[in-house]
Amino acid sequence: MKKYARIGLYLLVLAAAIALPLLLNMSRKGKYQIQIFTLAMVWAIATLSLNLILGYTGQASLAHGAFMGIGAYSFAIMVERIGINFWLALPLTCLVTAFIGLLIGLPSLRTKGPYFAILTLCFNVIVVVVFFNWTWLSGGTAGQKLTIPSYLSQRWVRYYVVLFFLILVLLIERQIVKSLSGSSLIAVRSNEALAEAVGIRSFREKLIAFTASCFLVGLAGALFAMESGNLNYNVTNYLYSFYILIYLLIGGVATLAGPVVGAVGLYWLLDRIEALGEFRYLIFGLILIVFIIYLPRGVVGGIKQLWEWAKGRWTRKEVPSDTPAYRGPDEEVRGIGSD
Repeated sequence: MKKYARIGLYLLVLAAAIALPLLLNMSRKGKYQIQIFTLAMVWAIATLSLNLILGYTGQASLAHGAFMGIGAYSFAIMVERIGINFWLALPLTCLVTAFIGLLIGLPSLRTKGPYFAILTLCFNVIVVVVFFNWTWLSGGTAGQKLTIPSYLSQRWVRYYVVLFFLILVLLIERQIVKSLSGSSLIAVRSNEALAEAVGIRSFREKLIAFTASCFLVGLAGALFAMESGNLNYNVTNYLYSFYILIYLLIGGVATLAGPVVGAVGLYWLLDRIEALGEFRYLIFGLILIVFIIYLPRGVVGGIKQLWEWAKGRWTRKEVPSDTPAYRGPDEEVRGIGSD
């Protein structure tokens, strides 16, 4: 019964996501809101990619903004300059981003704790400098344009394309987490020394997770390029890495729904309070502080914790007063034949 209720909830959320563009088209700013939710889902894919390496492996990467920018530029260059088919360029972009992630992960994953985060942040800064100075690569002040197929010109069509890939990434990540490899990743996160002792090759598992994470964030970058249409070097900004991290922390680390809730909810909220200008980031910071103090497991983790607490209170059964207390085995042995 619990399984069917969960499936019903998933289908209800999916139906709402499918119907959303139809409802938004009835409003005056419907097309703009469709674009906001499309970009929010792109960020949700990027947040899911970070969740794979941080949530299930315990490695805090601060380079996903760079990898997202690399994916966006790789996709735009393949389609616009080289002339590769739009749909063929998508998997090629993911492979290019994953390969670069593999090269970065080989040396950086040999470090532990905050040193890995510092190394990845340094890589992100290097990527920003490279794209700023190599104008032949980034397009300089003109940027890098991307021409999309005519059938993707409508915003609602791009919305459904991104929604499809978001669902696909959710299914892929769920399959990884539920597999034996996912159990190994969680073991490495919990106690790396113990995982090594039982035969798990922690470096290999972390490298595979990091490469797969870069593969997924490369997809997010390609979809970001599709929706934006014009890129500049700022797409590799290290601040994007912190945005992805914050979306994950507020949504819920090591959960599948958390990255989606955090990215879509916060991106939509920041757009709603855009009129406040720079003060909206003050609100953004206050929200982060509140969640870190009172909901350290994020929205989804907090809801799960509250649900488990409520379920425990409701299902708790008191022991009847006439029920004899259990006696230990020694007492039972001593009590035999005592009468």
